[in-house]
Amino acid sequence: MKTYLFTLEDKVRDYECDLQGVVNNANYQHYMEHARHEFLEYLGENFGAMHEQGIDAFVARVDIQYKHSLRSGDRYRSCLNVYKKGVKLVFEQDIYRLSDMTLAAKGTVESVVVQDGRLTRGEYFDGLLTRIEAKMQTEV
Repeated sequence: MKTYLFTLEDKVRDYECDLQGVVNNANYQHYMEHARHEFLEYLGENFGAMHEQGIDAFVARVDIQYKHSLRSGDRYRSCLNVYKKGVKLVFEQDIYRLSDMTLAAKGTVESVVVQDGRLTRGEYFDGLLTRIEAKMQTEV
């Protein structure tokens, strides 16, 4: 398994599955979104606080490749890496079934920031990347 900036473990719940007994495709996007939010919390950020300051992050594009289905009760690890591309922050996200570390899904999520109603050039992301780098330095 490759190295990631952040990982989060969770468990598939019954209501997330289709009639076929596998996780509905939309829930993989939920799992990825939850990991991104927890990653921001880990860095000391909070979407509510950001919004109060007039800063809103939005998903601009999502691409998910479904590899192997998760089933009810499966434990999984949601992993992410991040980099800046132009005005966007790009999250590379993978989800693994914990029992055998099989890749269940992989995705790329591009996000942008709107501040006070206007699209930014990604200045917020520059600060975030600096904090990520500092956090990684202190954990080594």
